[in-house]
Amino acid sequence: MIYTLLGFFGFTIFVICYVWYKLRSENLTSSQGYFLAGKSLTGVVIAGSMIMTNISTEHLIGMNGNAYRNGMIVVAWEVTSAIALVIAAIYFIPRYIRMGLTTIPEYLESRFDKLTRTLVAVFLMISFVVTLLPIVLYTGAINFESIFNVSTVLGVSEGNALLLTIIVIGGIGSMYAIFGGLKAVALSDTINGIGLFSLGLIIPGIALYQIGNGNLLDGISTIYNHSPEKFDIIGESDSTLPFSVLFTGLMINQLYFWGMNQTIIQRALGAKNLVEAQKGLIYTGFLKLFVPLIIVLPGLIGFYYFGDSFYDSQDYIYPQLVKKLLPPGLTGLFAAVLLGAVLSTFNSVLNSASTIFCLDLYKPYFARSATDGEVVKVGKWVAVILAVFAITVAPMVANAPEGLFQLLQQLNGIFFIPIASILFAGFFTKSINANGAKVGLIFGLIFYLLTTFIIEVDIHFVHIWGIEFVLNFVLMFIVSAYFKTTKVVIEKEVDTSEPWKYVKTIGLFLVIVTVLIYILLS
Repeated sequence: MIYTLLGFFGFTIFVICYVWYKLRSENLTSSQGYFLAGKSLTGVVIAGSMIMTNISTEHLIGMNGNAYRNGMIVVAWEVTSAIALVIAAIYFIPRYIRMGLTTIPEYLESRFDKLTRTLVAVFLMISFVVTLLPIVLYTGAINFESIFNVSTVLGVSEGNALLLTIIVIGGIGSMYAIFGGLKAVALSDTINGIGLFSLGLIIPGIALYQIGNGNLLDGISTIYNHSPEKFDIIGESDSTLPFSVLFTGLMINQLYFWGMNQTIIQRALGAKNLVEAQKGLIYTGFLKLFVPLIIVLPGLIGFYYFGDSFYDSQDYIYPQLVKKLLPPGLTGLFAAVLLGAVLSTFNSVLNSASTIFCLDLYKPYFARSATDGEVVKVGKWVAVILAVFAITVAPMVANAPEGLFQLLQQLNGIFFIPIASILFAGFFTKSINANGAKVGLIFGLIFYLLTTFIIEVDIHFVHIWGIEFVLNFVLMFIVSAYFKTTKVVIEKEVDTSEPWKYVKTIGLFLVIVTVLIYILLS
């Protein structure tokens, strides 16, 4: 246990000291300095922060658990992200940078009206604290309970141990977002990302080496021959993720998540210039193609080792694999990296939530003449309140019937698809107005809640995303035609940065690789 603790505290303290050293002379009292890292982020830091904002224990635990139970089909959540990132780099981010945006809802006011901006800002904040943050905290607590046996050490029940761990993780994660702003979040994400990829690859590496008696390829062959059906990337129509969803709701969700989601795109908005923002998105696309080695392959290896013994508790398969394969020193180091993964997502979302509250709600409605220092101070208090709320909600997500990752995706659809539909309407049409956008937003929310959680509909929830998206557009066109407004859309350019000259070439390469993955694994 002493080696485990040394590894854990050693890496954790290193990250804290590194971030403090890099921030010692930063101006964190201005809105741009606090919420956009002073427009100083490079492509590498943006990619590191994006990937760690996205990948946390809900992926390491939830998605590996999903892969353990359902096989390779869940890889679609990851590899299709590369295509969405290419589109975001070529189309969306140049538009945001040139408009000088700080938040995505800010765009909606210039395209539609202030009420549309406000509604979306409120929905985003609800989605952060009700869906993402609680699941991130709970999966992190599961991991620490499994590795450190917190309940046994403290002599309490497992439920109380999980609750205590949630409070500690939430408290530490809040400090990054509250005291350091976006730059502290991005810097810690980068270091934690290096650790996650390095140690995350060690888990399947050790397993394949042992299974293959010293030969990694023999290890892969043995696992494949043990259960070849698990390696088919094409999901059947009745599976947890049918292949057909790639052509309905999945890509809509991916485009929203990587091109319009505040928690992700805020890193690119904090870039030095357009070139660095585009590099960050493309680098992230490359990383997403390797992420399945960390969050899918271990689940398949877990099935080889444990069979279906964890079939009804799939979210415990990854911690069991870590305990089985890693020596004590590396176990502690890996636990520290996993803590970093939890903190990266948690503090990133907190920072984005406080940004949206301050710039889209507080300043426009309550304090138009507030100074930057006053706005930043409010942002810190909002982060505290949201963190406390998320910690309170976290224990309620336990025992998700199809696993925590599947639950997260279902909950995300409540807000992601309605918001995505009005953003797409804003970007690609001129005939949809503010009246249509507001009706589409409310209709999409109600439609999804009814068809996914209230009325029993025998349609996969990702297909429902696609159906909802189309219905939203039809309704928005009709409402806009009958209830016209005099809104004139003016997109002012405040930044004339030139794009990265290689963005289209490398983007095309990423798309080709993604298609080849499906061809080779089908």
